Amino acid sequence: MRLQYPTNVRVIQLPCSGRVDILHLLRSFEDGVDGVYVAGCMEGDCHFLTGNLKARRKVEYVKKVLESLGIEPERIEMYNMSSAQGPRFAEVANEFTQRIKELGPSPVRSAKAA
Repeated sequence: MRLQYPTNVRVIQLPCSGRVDILHLLRSFEDGVDGVYVAGCMEGDCHFLTGNLKARRKVEYVKKVLESLGIEPERIEMYNMSSAQGPRFAEVANEFTQRIKELGPSPVRSAKAA
């Protein structure tokens, strides 16, 4: 089965979602991306025990940082899914891309262009 999701979605694989770094998430926005989502294991099913919980806390922290900067916190999200849920991954990619389209271009990107 070939998954269909938007071509503008860039997948960056890590051994565990807990390895996501707050600075990398923030730098993504600084570099001009319009949105970021982290896909991690199902809660309670992490091979590294608490990696997905750490990732969720990091994403929630970045939401607060974005909000304090006047940027919509909806531009970043955490989703839990198993590696066997390929169709769910494609569904999330499509839904998140639609959400970002509705929000419009990132104000950071707009400010960099000016």
